[in-house]
Amino acid sequence: MSLNHVRPWRNIYRRKSRQIHVGNVPVGGDAPITVQTMTNTATTDIKATIEQIQRAVDVGVDIVRVSTPDAASTAALKEIVRESPVPIVADIHFHYKRAIEAAEAGAACLRINPGNIGDESRVKEVIKAAKDHGCSIRIGVNAGSLEKHLLDKYAEPCPEAMVESGLDHIKILEDNDFHEFKISCKASDVFLAAAAYQALADATDAPIHLGITEAGGLMSGTIKSAIGLGNLLWMGIGDTIRVSLSADPVEEVKVGYEILKSLGLRHRGVNIISCPSCARQGFDVIKTVETLEKRLEHIKTPMSLSIIGCVVNGPGEALMTDVGFTGGGAGSGMVYLAGKQSHKLSNEAMVDHIVEQVEKKAAEIEASQAVEAAE
Repeated sequence: MSLNHVRPWRNIYRRKSRQIHVGNVPVGGDAPITVQTMTNTATTDIKATIEQIQRAVDVGVDIVRVSTPDAASTAALKEIVRESPVPIVADIHFHYKRAIEAAEAGAACLRINPGNIGDESRVKEVIKAAKDHGCSIRIGVNAGSLEKHLLDKYAEPCPEAMVESGLDHIKILEDNDFHEFKISCKASDVFLAAAAYQALADATDAPIHLGITEAGGLMSGTIKSAIGLGNLLWMGIGDTIRVSLSADPVEEVKVGYEILKSLGLRHRGVNIISCPSCARQGFDVIKTVETLEKRLEHIKTPMSLSIIGCVVNGPGEALMTDVGFTGGGAGSGMVYLAGKQSHKLSNEAMVDHIVEQVEKKAAEIEASQAVEAAE
């Protein structure tokens, strides 16, 4: 029996969307919500770009976007696509010919911006290239680059202008019998983005790519994205997400997963439940959690770990986790396994022992899953 069945107030009912594919990755429908990032290397530096993609793959990224501002970049894209373990989205602005070149280079998806891609005749050329080479398309509306006629009509970026831009381009794609597309309507303002996405979700059944664009640095951007994306995901809106941070793309992936994990929408790796610590703590909680986060990065199996400094909430939190440690007195604490008290352990031996227990539990879960898959 699933936790959501036992506690229906935890359910999120996802909006019904069509399913498309970005390469071999399904987006929309009943597919898991995918996590994306974007490289910030020079695309022409093939080695650096591939290395950055691989680091993002190591922390679980599903799709990676690569900017293709010039012909040299689309030329480099061919090798990048060949070496990448995940589908590559070509990021296109201004020059529709870059989209055609990217499709020829093997991009799985073409991201076009209605505000700067050009007139309908250019969009039709992009559609033809996408059809010829099996690409999907993302219509990427952005509050900061709306079409001039919409800014003239509405006087400023607003949800109505953003949605109208998106729907106009959906019509072009559909009029040309192209349906393998998803859409986004990003803004750096959380309120503007949320209102636009809500209206867009009501207006189309296309898969929706969520993002708060240009959200800021690691801390401020994470908070802004968690609020904006979290609320939309809670309402069931969103089929794929990208957290936009002025930081290492690896951090974008980590934050994306943490947002999804906090809502029970996607699970990967160890979810550490820990207290902020206070004078009651029986060990250094902050340093311990920091160490465990690094030591357990290699675990991909979804599981939970509670690290609580004292007995006020420690036993209760441990009841809900796969592995737990609650601080006690005299330099030792209690280890919990599968929600039950197991054995006492010294604080000095705690980190190594907890890592060992988590690895053992992950192996058990993986073995059980393998048996189920074989039956």
